[in-house]
Amino acid sequence: MFSVPRVHAKAWRTAADAARLRKPGPAPYYQNHSFMRSIYRGRSPFYSRGSLTMNPSCAPRRTWLRHALALAATGALPLLARAAAPATTSTANVPADLEVWKDPNCGCCKEWVAHMQAAGFRVGVHDVGNTAVRQRLGLPAQLGSCHTALVGGYVLEGHVPAADVRRLLREKPRALGLAVPGMPVGSPGMDGAIYGGRRDAFDVLLVARDGTTSVFQHYPANRQS
Repeated sequence: MFSVPRVHAKAWRTAADAARLRKPGPAPYYQNHSFMRSIYRGRSPFYSRGSLTMNPSCAPRRTWLRHALALAATGALPLLARAAAPATTSTANVPADLEVWKDPNCGCCKEWVAHMQAAGFRVGVHDVGNTAVRQRLGLPAQLGSCHTALVGGYVLEGHVPAADVRRLLREKPRALGLAVPGMPVGSPGMDGAIYGGRRDAFDVLLVARDGTTSVFQHYPANRQS
């Protein structure tokens, strides 16, 4: 006779559990449309009535954690969207971008760039000279100086004070830009200690698109001139 091998009771329970798990069962609660509708109608035992706030005393711990994490992620989506959106800032107090063309060895040009940066402008420098760009921008040669700049669609030629550039951008006249012909002593960039505080009289000219000019701002000479 053959003897039937004895199987431990725990093994029988494990086999029975495995068979039970293989049986098809109802759809999980999160795939049940009636269950999801009951959430919004306040009839789910996992949520407080009339809201999507979970009631942890009525839900299994694992289920409660799963729903809490899902709701937290849903609530975080607007925050993530706002963080990913490009920042919007007012342009009223943002410095204008300014590009300068000058000779790389021009010392007074570097001083003028430093003057504009100290006034809050972001300056990009092109050390390639300014004769070609001045001609391309349509500024008459007789108004030329040692550097040419572009800011806000306007041409700047020479040692134009930052205050006048701000005024130009604020008033927005129909013009080509501003020019300080030559290199007058005492103008920004030409006001170093080497000049001993001297300032010659000079005019900031408003240049029309047809090349005509008018005085935009006059700077008188000081007593040491």
